[in-house]
Amino acid sequence: RESGGINCNGNVDNHHCLKLVDYFYHREHLIIVTELLKMNLYEFQKTNRENQEVDGDAPYFTMGRIQLITKQVLEALAFTHRLCLVHCDLKPENILFKSYGRVKVKVIDFGSSCFIDDVLSHYVQSRSYRAPEVLLGLPYDSKIDIWSLGCIVAELWMGTVLFQNDCLTSMLSRIASIVGPIPWYLFAKGKQVRMYFTSDGSLARKVDTPHSMVGGMTASGATMAPHIAAQMDMHSSGAHGGRRYVMYLPKKSSLRSRMRCDDDLFVDFVSQCLQIDPVKRLTAAAALQHPFITQAKYPDGL
Repeated sequence: RESGGINCNGNVDNHHCLKLVDYFYHREHLIIVTELLKMNLYEFQKTNRENQEVDGDAPYFTMGRIQLITKQVLEALAFTHRLCLVHCDLKPENILFKSYGRVKVKVIDFGSSCFIDDVLSHYVQSRSYRAPEVLLGLPYDSKIDIWSLGCIVAELWMGTVLFQNDCLTSMLSRIASIVGPIPWYLFAKGKQVRMYFTSDGSLARKVDTPHSMVGGMTASGATMAPHIAAQMDMHSSGAHGGRRYVMYLPKKSSLRSRMRCDDDLFVDFVSQCLQIDPVKRLTAAAALQHPFITQAKYPDGL
């Protein structure tokens, strides 16, 4: 339904969405035929990074190319959002190249998408690109796609996931650390808040078996993911209300520091996409008017 609606509402090539060529049924299965595209952003970045290490290739994702990619994805989102359609699973794997040389991309995979007037599920978005309102169980709209885009473009620049995490609680902790704090008023109506916070407001993850966390190591000897332990949060064990928890104490950081970027326009653009309060977050249409998208300041950009 979603793919058909997109393809029936204008030239999808102009809107950077995957083109539906045909469809048919075979043995009660729906077969969808689409245009042929190239690697997705995740695969291409991984290959480019490996080629840099082995052959000394130059990084592909320069600021100018990131600008071009971001603008195209925003145009795709602005188009689908005008149709009241939320992608719900925007991530590097769902943005494919049409041309490497001309830096042309398309947004694919609307299998998880929903219309604004649908009954909204909170089992949407891949974890590392999941918006705070989805994590907390709040009502959401097309702004969740903008959050995902902010995560993606930061990742293209950094070469690694912006909010590195090993569970939903550590994801929230990273968000609070880098772009937080989380506004108190978002807690009031969040249906999932109790999954992550104790009654006194501490960010914590319930554990099934008693153990302690010291320096990223559990008492059983299981090592926490090194990139999480080193870069992220201090962990401690504790009891609360008769239950055992791993407590998360976010270390204060900043988006500029995490991204290691001195381009003010780019950092501001990502910051506006990653506003924790969705009311303050950019829409796709507004993001297209941001100076990072409109200014021709990069030699390989606009």
